[in-house]
Amino acid sequence: MASFLDFEKPVAELEAKVAELRSAAGEDVDISRELRRLEQKSAALLKTTYAELTPWQKTQVARHSSRPHFRDYVAHGFDHFMPLGGDRLYGNDEAIMGGLATLRGRQIMLIGHEKGHDTETRIKHNFGMGKPEGYRKAIRLMEMADKFGLPVVTLVDTSGAFPGIEAEERGQAEAIARSTEACLALGVPMIAAVVGEGGSGGAVALASAERVLMFEHAVYSVISPEGCASILWRTASKAPQAAEAMRLTAQDLLSIDVIDRIVLEPAGGAHRNPAEAVGNLTDAINEELDALCLLSPDQLRTRREDRFLAIGREV
Repeated sequence: MASFLDFEKPVAELEAKVAELRSAAGEDVDISRELRRLEQKSAALLKTTYAELTPWQKTQVARHSSRPHFRDYVAHGFDHFMPLGGDRLYGNDEAIMGGLATLRGRQIMLIGHEKGHDTETRIKHNFGMGKPEGYRKAIRLMEMADKFGLPVVTLVDTSGAFPGIEAEERGQAEAIARSTEACLALGVPMIAAVVGEGGSGGAVALASAERVLMFEHAVYSVISPEGCASILWRTASKAPQAAEAMRLTAQDLLSIDVIDRIVLEPAGGAHRNPAEAVGNLTDAINEELDALCLLSPDQLRTRREDRFLAIGREV
């Protein structure tokens, strides 16, 4: 059953009427004309609603429980995925997954956050919040990719790195810093895609690439809107105002060169048509790799370094 966000209530009401009419389709009364009218009205309303989303509404869409996650992209966008686990130091973090994969005939190293889809898998994957061993696993896989000349593709979707005591005891900040350093040091092409939430250092640790892509309804920020509101106004209820001020949307970030490309989502968000969303993203990644694979290791490192040093500078 479809899950609707608060601002989608008018759409939900129309779709409920459509469902009622469809269930009555076997009766003697011809309802095809009315059904078609309601379907067109619902589609138009959905398109209008998503064309005018506020930053806070985009945050809600980015967090939607049915939005595609790492396993969905692996299943529908990449071939021959071979998972690789463990950091060779402590253990295997299920919040950050990675392994060898094939994209349109090209071998790559694929790494990303996995949030899970239900209570059991969300607990297993720690809601996509990586621990130090997860970021050290990512470092190991990036270094392996560099050794064998494989492009690195990362799928970023996390509210942030895990803030628990055990993570701090195992060196969370150091692991994030080393992961960021590993991204910047790669001599192979690296593309990062923010597919849902891009939260704080937990996202940057996998997103320090020479090309950063972002879904049109994803968000990318140094802190969550609720966290920002709690600091500035001492209440999380001001999260919508915080989201507005933070410029965390793909459109805002493209305008200030924090990201490089916006990937379009299906009407109503990636969760309404995951297969189309995955196709759009893999098309974009493949195009970017075609261009980056022509560059030398030194050119890639220089481009990556220049890109990040330029963020925040006045033109």
